[in-house]
Amino acid sequence: MSPAATAALREGSARASIAAIVARARVAQAIAERWTQRQADDAALAAGWAIMAPDRNRVLADLAVRDTGLGNAEDKFAKNYRKTLGLLRDLAGARTVGVIATDAAKGVVEVARPIGVIAAITPSTNPGATPANNIVNALKCRNAIVLAPSPKGWSTAAKLVEFVHAELDRVGAPRDLVQLVPAPATKEATLELMRQADLVVATGSQANIRAAYSSGTPALGVGAGNVAAIVDASADPAAAAKRVALSKTFDNATSCSSENSVVVLDAVYDAMIAALCAEGGVMLDAAEKTRLQRTMWPDGRLSPAVTAQSASRIAALAGLAGARFADARFLMVEETGVGPACPFSGEKLSPVLSVYRVRDFDAACAAVRAIYDYQGAGHSVGIHTTDETQALRLAIDLPVARVIVNQAHCIATGGSFDNGLPFSLSMGCGSWGRNSFSDNLQYRHFLNITRIAWPIPAVVPGEDEIFGDFLARYHAAP
Repeated sequence: MSPAATAALREGSARASIAAIVARARVAQAIAERWTQRQADDAALAAGWAIMAPDRNRVLADLAVRDTGLGNAEDKFAKNYRKTLGLLRDLAGARTVGVIATDAAKGVVEVARPIGVIAAITPSTNPGATPANNIVNALKCRNAIVLAPSPKGWSTAAKLVEFVHAELDRVGAPRDLVQLVPAPATKEATLELMRQADLVVATGSQANIRAAYSSGTPALGVGAGNVAAIVDASADPAAAAKRVALSKTFDNATSCSSENSVVVLDAVYDAMIAALCAEGGVMLDAAEKTRLQRTMWPDGRLSPAVTAQSASRIAALAGLAGARFADARFLMVEETGVGPACPFSGEKLSPVLSVYRVRDFDAACAAVRAIYDYQGAGHSVGIHTTDETQALRLAIDLPVARVIVNQAHCIATGGSFDNGLPFSLSMGCGSWGRNSFSDNLQYRHFLNITRIAWPIPAVVPGEDEIFGDFLARYHAAP
């Protein structure tokens, strides 16, 4: 059989398989569409408990690390718990059934409606937490959802769906509201699911994101991460280093929100490096940096051998020996350049941190902009400072959807109990990151909203009310 015929056979098989899954999802979703708010809330809570129950969470965390080889189980356990609990906190009391808003002055009433069948494309870096987040949001809004996990993450997603089904049984909700593509998870099946669903929610590789946006189905896809954090002259280096170290090492830096670079002002540079070393960072010399670069990018592309591995393992792979590497929490390299010839300026998905030294805040902004011109535009920037005006300046000047102030970046960006961002594992990067949205993915993205418009007393402005000031300033006689 020719390659073309083999590909056509695979596509035909995927089309039929996905069509059967989506058909069952539509039957189940038609039932959910008639739910009360209480029933939608109970289904969302059921899905949340499916991953938060300690024994189940432990199974999912251990399975994720065993089958993907990425991250560490303790941090995945914490992530599964914290992200789900935070999401459920955000959803508590949120209306997703019937009338959700009334503006009497404008005569507009908003009614929540489900979207239908959601296709959720989920990454191997978060094979439990990300699909759980999507499932909870989908059920809260009375949708069905079909997961398309990465091949390595399929086993974790399958176990999660098993746990969710057990909880849906308890609340009397159809199991077919939550399904996943059959193993082996293939590109053909994922693409077919995107085409047949009513909405695609995609997190993961940029190849999957681009496929989602070109599928012909409305899509919410996220941008690439390559977070930089500025350490201002007014910062407390010890506090900043503690936050950066926590973020850089959590789950072996699987998060797209983990700092890849710190841009440190000259006035606090030496103190900041000393503080980072005190937190377990190891600064490499020029020769060690070269060896590490060859290991991480052996053919110009980031090697999967180092992705989400511990600092000590990465050092060993690079042939960096000695006690300081055996005990390292993260590795640091000094960098000055940006772009393909300077791969440390890009996303590393590992506990490896690039350090830039700059003379002042203007230079720091320029450095971050250059980094994001290369990779990571739209995602977010961190800043450690006591000067509130600096954060506002970043929000006005840089191509970012979030400015994270004095926090561990990967903990804060997707929502935290001590900031007001929505809990999420998927961060939109706006037009800068070639995304259709710029906020954290949340339940309102899983809703259609129908608006009822009642007649109100007419409000017709006069020309002078609209143009008076403009005409006086630009059209007045000299």
